[in-house]
Amino acid sequence: MALHPVVESVTKRIIERSRPSRGAYLAHLDAARVDGPQRGALSCTNLAHGFAAFPANDKLMLKQVKKPSVAIVSAYNDMLSAHQPFEHFPAIIKDAVREVGAVAQFAGGVPAMCDGVTQGQPGMELSLFSRDAIAMATAIALSHNMFDSAVYLGVCDKIVPGLLIGALHFGHLPAVFVPAGPMTTGMSNKEKARIRQLYAQGKATRDELLECESQSYHGAGTCTFYGTANSNQMLMEIMGLHMPGAAFITPGTALRDGLTRAAAQRAVAISQQGDRYTPVGYIVDEKCIVNAVVGLLATGGSTNHTLHLVAIAKAAGIVIDWNDFNELSAIIPMLTRIYPNGDADVNHFQAAGGPGFVIRELLDAGLLHDDVTTILGKGLRAHCAEPFLDGEKAIWKELPALTGDDSVLRPASAPFARDGGMILVAGNLGRAVMKISAVKEEHRVVEAPALTFNSQEDFMHAYTAGKLDRDFVAVLRFQGPRANGMPELHALTPALANLQDAGRHVALVTDGRMSGASGKVPAAIHVSPEILAGGPLGLVRDGDIIRLDATTGTLEALVPADVWAARSQATADLSSSHIGMGRELFTMFRNAISEAEKGATTFPLPSPIPTTVSLHDTADIGDTVPGSDEDFLIKNPK
Repeated sequence: MALHPVVESVTKRIIERSRPSRGAYLAHLDAARVDGPQRGALSCTNLAHGFAAFPANDKLMLKQVKKPSVAIVSAYNDMLSAHQPFEHFPAIIKDAVREVGAVAQFAGGVPAMCDGVTQGQPGMELSLFSRDAIAMATAIALSHNMFDSAVYLGVCDKIVPGLLIGALHFGHLPAVFVPAGPMTTGMSNKEKARIRQLYAQGKATRDELLECESQSYHGAGTCTFYGTANSNQMLMEIMGLHMPGAAFITPGTALRDGLTRAAAQRAVAISQQGDRYTPVGYIVDEKCIVNAVVGLLATGGSTNHTLHLVAIAKAAGIVIDWNDFNELSAIIPMLTRIYPNGDADVNHFQAAGGPGFVIRELLDAGLLHDDVTTILGKGLRAHCAEPFLDGEKAIWKELPALTGDDSVLRPASAPFARDGGMILVAGNLGRAVMKISAVKEEHRVVEAPALTFNSQEDFMHAYTAGKLDRDFVAVLRFQGPRANGMPELHALTPALANLQDAGRHVALVTDGRMSGASGKVPAAIHVSPEILAGGPLGLVRDGDIIRLDATTGTLEALVPADVWAARSQATADLSSSHIGMGRELFTMFRNAISEAEKGATTFPLPSPIPTTVSLHDTADIGDTVPGSDEDFLIKNPK
């Protein structure tokens, strides 16, 4: 199937737009490489420190500087259900690497916070910043320069993007991402949502709500709804950074362990000493990023990735924006119905065919680039496979031709929707992202008076006092990254849903986030630029008529131009969001962070350095021809 012209044109535009920064990135990547194992560049003292505590055989291997060393970078902690299984992964990885004549070292841990625990709490104001902190921690783990490739253990919201951003700043090292898998299915997402709405109405007790939540989040593994964490896993699949089909295999199973062993051994095979050298900086190219956006849209993934994918691309010297998302969304079919866009969870999705089915359907429809490099080295179609066990060894088989459940997963020829359900809305209030895949047609246009709020708490006080039983657009201000770290605003969802169910025309406009749990209420989020960056959202006053129109991409305050021009920005006392719960430590993040559409990042695009290293043509990076297991883009590009 020929590549769809919109996919082709968006990719070409990104390649051209990114040429200077991508070229600079590749120059940095090539300059970081050394001949032979990376630790060969260390002095004897440096190297002795690096293996002093290791077992004798591993120490000897490291001392000889002949065999590759694999870094383990892990986001393990046992408070996060998704990350608790990682406790046992390092031992599995070390044993698997020894089997193929290499050594693995635990290079470092990175912080991992759970948005589910911090939701609505002061700690949530560190959540977005934690992504770049994780990238920094990844860099510290790898800064010892002892390693020839790396495996990254992470699952959840900011953690995988942070690990990948950190990995891309060591883009000369191959990288394999290793997931832990989802918890088994508990209470249905539909029932959970029903009880949450009852609680918001005062019709369910706190004990009933806690029992509901405990039955939903009940064991080790990722939460099973299709939020940011599971969107991360889908993206690692479609970017070719997982072993095929690894995303949604539950923890504590033999297949999960078999996939972990396979990932560890693949990290050795694609190291420079493995003669299949495939650095992550070459895998994550312009075509790979376009594939990631397509995969996000085709599965109704998290709106957080309109930030994270921009930031990931930036780390690799690639520049994307919301226009790219918007153009692709118009032609990408929606192939899944996973909560909050349906009733099923990710276990149902996996049973119906999972990521491999989605990738195959999109490839066959000409909506993905197959000519990319992956950790398998031979084009994306190699990832259209389903994992099984042969003894303790992971093997892969061809996927079934048909979906296992067309209420959850459909072919591209008969999708749930003809578009990706994520759009750009823009006007005199700025530019914003709107996820409409779960918003019914009759709710996609709202024109109503504005009610302004400066916090979730202000909104909820008005709701519980019965002051919001009317048509309105909630304008939630001062929620951007500079103001308070851009927390997710989930507390609003049940209340707004109740008002909508009661027949009120309601919508949300905010410079904050709603994330992967964005649901059935129309919401223009990530309004950019934010108020503290001069954004016009601060000019809105109570009673202004706001038009949010998902059918035309309109976000407008219907205020006479002369009145609008005469207004000054609203102000708010934000000091309570800057002190306490460690928030004062993140002052530098608030001061340095870019606007949402630029990824809300604290790091710059790569800039050129004087170098004699030859640059690869960025338009050709990732071009491979699918074929045998020996078809790899890079054997030794230096």
